[in-house]
Amino acid sequence: MKQTLAVSLVDSLRRRIVDGTIPSGEKLPSESALISEFGVSRTVVREAVSRLQAEGLVHTRRGSGSFALTPPSADEEPAGGMRRPRTLEERRALLAFRTGVESEAAALAATNAGAGAVAALDDALAAFDAAGNHAATAVSCDFAFHRAVAEASGNFYFVDALLSLGPAMIAMPPERLEPADDGGRPERLRRVALEHAAVRNAIAAKDPFTAAAAMRLHLANSRDRLEGTISREQFKRRT
Repeated sequence: MKQTLAVSLVDSLRRRIVDGTIPSGEKLPSESALISEFGVSRTVVREAVSRLQAEGLVHTRRGSGSFALTPPSADEEPAGGMRRPRTLEERRALLAFRTGVESEAAALAATNAGAGAVAALDDALAAFDAAGNHAATAVSCDFAFHRAVAEASGNFYFVDALLSLGPAMIAMPPERLEPADDGGRPERLRRVALEHAAVRNAIAAKDPFTAAAAMRLHLANSRDRLEGTISREQFKRRT
């Protein structure tokens, strides 16, 4: 019976994470809330969370709770949609694709962006900064910045490509959920904010070569941050 209850709870939480009801970076309901909602024991809740951790859908931080990670896509993609990354290799391939597309979008944005487009970039930067340590909000604002760059390009195909990927194109590794040692904003997010600002400044300066280079550097750094997270997780498992 316990196994059946755990499977039912896993299925329900998995659906909420994959469909975005519990966004990436958002905290899962507390043990007490899940016990009350599903009428199960604490043991069943902990077993369900452990299974979701094994699937890579949940990261648990001692003393803080369990958080949703970027979900894998379903086996079938929506008609007209773009494949979502489900594995590390697919995440690497996505970053390579984004580097080509978004670097060119940034270059065109530097050529075509008017005052309104630059203001939209500023709004996205401000929202990302205001998100602070709230990981789910930071992911949404991160995506909003990249979408604003695509819109500033004046080419709707760039916008369509990003909308097809959606916020799931922004990686949510466990490290992004960790607080800074000094209680402030994690260094990882500070670096992302600085890289976004470099892209924005090049676009505002109408310098397409620098804008493309800044976007390329940002996505190369994103790849390095992803690889670094994977390496640390593998080290933890070995030790």
